[in-house]
Amino acid sequence: MRIATLLPSATEIVCALGLADEIVAVTHECDYPPEIRGRPVVVRSLIDAAGLASGEIDARVEGAARRGESLYQIDVEALAAAGPDLLITQDLCRVCALPSMDVDAAVAALPGAPRVLRLHPHRLDEILDDIVAVGAATGRAAQAHRLVGRLRERIARVEAAVRGRPRPGVFCMEWLDPPFCGGHWMPELVALAGGRELLGQAGRPSSRVGWDAIVRASPEVIVLTVCGFDVARTQQELPLLEARPEWRDLAAVRAGRVYATDASSYFSRSGPRVVDGLEILAAILHPEAARWATPPDAWAPVGESSRRRAGPPSA
Repeated sequence: MRIATLLPSATEIVCALGLADEIVAVTHECDYPPEIRGRPVVVRSLIDAAGLASGEIDARVEGAARRGESLYQIDVEALAAAGPDLLITQDLCRVCALPSMDVDAAVAALPGAPRVLRLHPHRLDEILDDIVAVGAATGRAAQAHRLVGRLRERIARVEAAVRGRPRPGVFCMEWLDPPFCGGHWMPELVALAGGRELLGQAGRPSSRVGWDAIVRASPEVIVLTVCGFDVARTQQELPLLEARPEWRDLAAVRAGRVYATDASSYFSRSGPRVVDGLEILAAILHPEAARWATPPDAWAPVGESSRRRAGPPSA
């Protein structure tokens, strides 16, 4: 089978099912697992965010939305040259990946008629269901069910570890300027990790929140899960927050309970590593309960220059 994965989470799912060698086309953001790098890139962003601050990125995204423009470009010639039998795309977020209507137009222009599988998870269970769906579409149903079983075991381990512990109020900040709360599966992850998400709603998209609402929520813990950012990129943006008087007065900031994360790897993508994200959140909220290792450079307390691994090595 020849598979084109048109979003990073699909690439990760296909590789987790042992089909990395069958991927013939990816997006510019598909960087995991490392062996996938170097595959033909057929989707690129029309916004070069590398040198832009959060507010500038948001302004360009909003401007494109007002003009009815896509944020991504698909290379139909390169896709045709790859000759996929199956395209995996999404119907979840026009900001995070190529919209499905653009995929439809590209497929119509291809000489063959590849199957198209659309993923649109809003909740954690739906991410796991999508893994099963990819397994069914690629002839790896048994492997998909085994993978989901292992992920559910890890989820249950986290639930058991934090059960009965105090549940701090948490604000997962998905964008910094302007502030956005976390949505979709993020509030569920916070609950499973032993916290209470104060501003985001489970199963709903992330949304802009005002500083007055953040102040009223008075979070005890703030986790910076900035869409598409890693720890270092998030830390570069901290002066935007530190310049706000509202930020300096927040309980979480005064208590030193603010954390930068590699959201691009562990929270933004609806693939298997979202369970790593759950373990990261639990290690942040309840470090004394964590009996698992989190990936190196996955998170860091704001204000500390060193990165750290939370919890002892896994048994």
